[in-house]
Amino acid sequence: MKWLSLILAVLSFNTWMMEECPAQESHPEWLNPGGMTVESRFVPPQGYVRKNDDDPYVSYMRKLPMLPDGSPVYLFNGALKPEQNHHVGVLDVDVGDRDLQQCSDAAQRLRTDYLFQTDQHDKISYHFVNGMKFSWNQWKQGYRVKREDRKTVMVKTAKPGGSLDSFRSYQKMLFMYAGVSSVMKESPVISVADLRPGDAIAGVGHLIIVLDVVENEQGNKKFLLAQSYIPAQQIEVLTNPNASTPWYDASLLESCPFITPEWVYECPGPGIYRLL
Repeated sequence: MKWLSLILAVLSFNTWMMEECPAQESHPEWLNPGGMTVESRFVPPQGYVRKNDDDPYVSYMRKLPMLPDGSPVYLFNGALKPEQNHHVGVLDVDVGDRDLQQCSDAAQRLRTDYLFQTDQHDKISYHFVNGMKFSWNQWKQGYRVKREDRKTVMVKTAKPGGSLDSFRSYQKMLFMYAGVSSVMKESPVISVADLRPGDAIAGVGHLIIVLDVVENEQGNKKFLLAQSYIPAQQIEVLTNPNASTPWYDASLLESCPFITPEWVYECPGPGIYRLL
């Protein structure tokens, strides 16, 4: 009877411990599941830190809002993306209701949002794939895109206006007629040593956003990648096929092929571009 009483007492104590002190869920060292921005969600690898940069766009990228940890990726039409095992987070940035905000468009969305919010309107000027210049300043004066003799031209057909709704319409038109090739043509190429948040990795067919960059004392860099895809989807932070952490080693960009979860850049590999 004493043994039975002892066993019952132990079981009762264990039950009390489980109720009063529930086990904490474990998570990887690189993840802070409660963080709601890029910099607070993703912990740098040991020995690496986020270095300060004079460009405020770097800070903007690191403070981009995140959806709650574990959120799935949705397409523009509200359907779940079929592949849900390629991301470790989702940016809290809307994708719109049309199949427009694809890979390079997502990068231009983040960049143009920043320029609009910081009143750098003169810098919001890009080119369509056919080479036509397309500026926000011209759009807000009432000029709109028109097809004439197999060309696209800007014709004044609307009332002037610089509202956020008008800007969103400008972005949709940009996403419709710009693409990876036009972004690569108008963006300066940079080196791995100069890599920073907001840059893009691009090659034939696909562009991926450099979301964040960390560095160690020896100057070695690691980075996070984010992408939209086809069809247009929410911007997802990518897993790393080469490691158990989403941080990519920058040295991978100097070899080929460069492999991401849904795209392989064959030799000679992708270029690194600074979006203007």
